[in-house]
Amino acid sequence: MALSGKLEAVIELKSPVDKIYNVFKCQSHHIPNHTPKNIQGFQIHEGDFETSGSVRIWNYTVEGKPGVFKERIELDDENKTVTFHGLEGDVMQIYKIYKPVWTFKPNGEGTTLAVCAIEYEKQNESVPAPNIYLDFIVSLTKDIDDGLSKA
Repeated sequence: MALSGKLEAVIELKSPVDKIYNVFKCQSHHIPNHTPKNIQGFQIHEGDFETSGSVRIWNYTVEGKPGVFKERIELDDENKTVTFHGLEGDVMQIYKIYKPVWTFKPNGEGTTLAVCAIEYEKQNESVPAPNIYLDFIVSLTKDIDDGLSKA
């Protein structure tokens, strides 16, 4: 059984590419408002809201269980890609590497295709693939899209 891998889901969003990308890039503090069932808190630990290398801490709930995740963000404006490099937190107790990645692509008519992925390496073979976390990032991405389309 492989210890590392990548999970991926593609979802269609109603929001334009720039609008959804900008929420992740420079309006992260609004994410808990869009998806309170998934994200309950957010704080900047180092850096700011829109600079690659900034470190942020998230309070979240997955399958009814609260958790904390500290990450370093990497932004690729040209490809509209956001990468969270896991540093500390609950998920890092079971994964050596945990890296959620969102890539937003135009899909015509002002809509967007979001490629949500998780690159990971398990601490050991008994750890499951992070399917529940992929479901989680898909859910929060859809919630953000819903919030943006209602605004």
